[in-house]
Amino acid sequence: TKCEKCGPGYPTPLEAMKGPREEIIYLPCIYRNTGIEAPDYLATVDVDPKSPHYCQVIEAEDIHAKCDLGYVHTSHCLASGEVMVSSLGDPKGNGKGGFVLLDGETFEVKGTWERPGGAAPMGYDFWYQPRHNVMISSEWAAPNVFRDGFNPADVEAGLYGSHLHVWDWQRHEIVQTLPLQDGLIPLEVRFLHNPDAAQGFVGCALSSTIQRFYKNQGGTWSVEKVIQVPPKKVKGWMLPEMPGLITDILLSLDDRFLYFSNWLHGDLRQYDISDPQRPRLTGQLFLGGSIVKGGPVQVLEDQELKSQPEPLVVKGKRVPGGPQMIQLSLDGKRLYVTTSLYSAWDKQFYPDLIREGSVMLQIDVDTVKGGLKLNPNFLVDFGKEPLGPALAHELRYPGGDCSSDIWV
Repeated sequence: TKCEKCGPGYPTPLEAMKGPREEIIYLPCIYRNTGIEAPDYLATVDVDPKSPHYCQVIEAEDIHAKCDLGYVHTSHCLASGEVMVSSLGDPKGNGKGGFVLLDGETFEVKGTWERPGGAAPMGYDFWYQPRHNVMISSEWAAPNVFRDGFNPADVEAGLYGSHLHVWDWQRHEIVQTLPLQDGLIPLEVRFLHNPDAAQGFVGCALSSTIQRFYKNQGGTWSVEKVIQVPPKKVKGWMLPEMPGLITDILLSLDDRFLYFSNWLHGDLRQYDISDPQRPRLTGQLFLGGSIVKGGPVQVLEDQELKSQPEPLVVKGKRVPGGPQMIQLSLDGKRLYVTTSLYSAWDKQFYPDLIREGSVMLQIDVDTVKGGLKLNPNFLVDFGKEPLGPALAHELRYPGGDCSSDIWV
């Protein structure tokens, strides 16, 4: 089936919110760099409460043999039926923020999207808004910098990203590069879902900020910091201050709520963005993390909490890692979470993830007043996979979702 014909094809984001409840979720699961000699695979998880296989992996498919690409990240379908995929680097692991075009029917590589020689210095995520003839892309670092783990010296050396790139959607070229104040390692890019909107947000991992980008009256673009997660002064960690490390963000389809995960601090947050310039915290939930009581890290000074959070135990299992990738149900009432970031970084910050595998959790969302509540009956334990503990990552629905669908 061609890419343009996939999914139910909701005409607007608000119509998508009326769609049926999700029944299955796809997750890529990783074995690379875990010590287990097995191929990465695509897991299908049953999330239908009426099913006898609820909270279980019902199918696993080898994906390594079908897609042996390197240093690619985000994929979006285009109105042309093609698929566009972002790149973090060249085959040797040097930084290269380019884009690959795939045939939407055969998935054969057709070439690069950007003009020859026009790639950004670094790459990661992207989102386009054709009604404004714009695409925004972000940057992590060259794969050679991050693939073996995090080294603070690389930050001092300026090897991590701190810019957004504004592209002319029709001409396929960069027209602006926006430096980010307090914006180290900008990762996930999210425009408002309304296709007429000329603004969105990006989560900056290392500086733990949410930045709002927006179009000016003259047609240029600007960016401003709208949320700051303060670092915690700690003892027993690699640095004297621990950032939240915002690794994933998403917006509800009605553009009312913004969600993000602090992978190191261990909390998941919900903000009301009815006024995008002044987000308001409406929900917060701790799901593990590095600062739990009884762990090796002692918090010496905390601008937000009075005490360190309790470890999370779900269905008798203590959850390793912290909240990382997130996905929201179409109606906005359920939030799904996984706990693995990247195997080399997992090994460095949460060695239990390598030994035990990651988990998938489900959060109930109050869409009226705001608020987050853990579903104590939902746990998918990827530590029990037949070939050994696996690292589950991004979450996707078969018919489209809040972080991959773009309306044109």
